[in-house]
Amino acid sequence: MLAVQGDFAEHQAALERIGQKSVQVRLPRDLESLDGLIIPGGESTTFAKLMDFYDLRGPITAFAQKGAAVWGTCAGLIMMARELTEPKPTPMGLMDIAVERNAFGRQVDSFEADLSVTGLGADPLRAIFIRAPAICNVGPEVEVLAALPDGRAVAVRQGNLLATSFHPELGGDGRMHRYFLDMAAPEGMR
Repeated sequence: MLAVQGDFAEHQAALERIGQKSVQVRLPRDLESLDGLIIPGGESTTFAKLMDFYDLRGPITAFAQKGAAVWGTCAGLIMMARELTEPKPTPMGLMDIAVERNAFGRQVDSFEADLSVTGLGADPLRAIFIRAPAICNVGPEVEVLAALPDGRAVAVRQGNLLATSFHPELGGDGRMHRYFLDMAAPEGMR
């Protein structure tokens, strides 16, 4: 997981709960032997600055383009977007989605919701939204995995790319992490 800022430790703990070890990525060379990368929640403007400082944008883009699985949660989703409704920060343009930062309000407007998520079975997933972005437009190659009752997409997939507006690492349900691990499994190990 990308470990330059944000709640990477919570993702690491979530992966450990389901029996998966992880590697903290801080420099481009840390990506070399990986099959997947989680870009965690945090503060998207700070993420953009640190990714530029550590020269991670190009290597992460190349990592995704070679077919490695990449999952962005909250601020990670913002960084993966093609377009934002605001001029800053500059996203990486990995996914064909447009995103609105802080779409649900400030920190005090954080909330939880039960979601039906494609690929996770019949039981709803309890999703935690903290200063969450919303996906306001998806391209033709993007599959919406979950939406709120008002129709706003909050989980999407585009091939080897996954993005969620919410924080699955903060709940005790490991299904989203297992879903990502299935995406990241090398051919022949699925």
